[in-house]
Amino acid sequence: MYKITQEVIKPHDLFDVVKGPKHGAIATFAGTVRNQTQGRTTTHLEYEAYPSMAEKIMAQIGEEAKSKWPIGKVAILHRLGRLELEEISVLIAVGAGHRREAMEACLYIIDKLKATVPIWKKEYGSDGDYWVEGPSIKGVEA
Repeated sequence: MYKITQEVIKPHDLFDVVKGPKHGAIATFAGTVRNQTQGRTTTHLEYEAYPSMAEKIMAQIGEEAKSKWPIGKVAILHRLGRLELEEISVLIAVGAGHRREAMEACLYIIDKLKATVPIWKKEYGSDGDYWVEGPSIKGVEA
């Protein structure tokens, strides 16, 4: 499952999607809204995206991870719209035979997602609002 959603994301939303009888490990990563970025106070975020393109690229990233590690199922949810502090903006889950592969794949997926998927973040805080440019990740090609 690779999905852009407007719905609130819960920490357990992808567990059943990636579990399987051969999976001795399920690794998850949840990105949440924090109250500051680079010394600036953050009150909330807004995410926008090109949903159909974002989902297509998310699926490609999942397939890339499967080609790099011996993992099974991969699922990614990313939320759009207004998010308040501590809400989940992105949730990634990977089912694998072993923990190392599952954890490494999760890290690869979030780094690649932030560098390549057409999702845009606007931060709001005490000093105004501003768009946040995606990171350039060493070792992750756009």
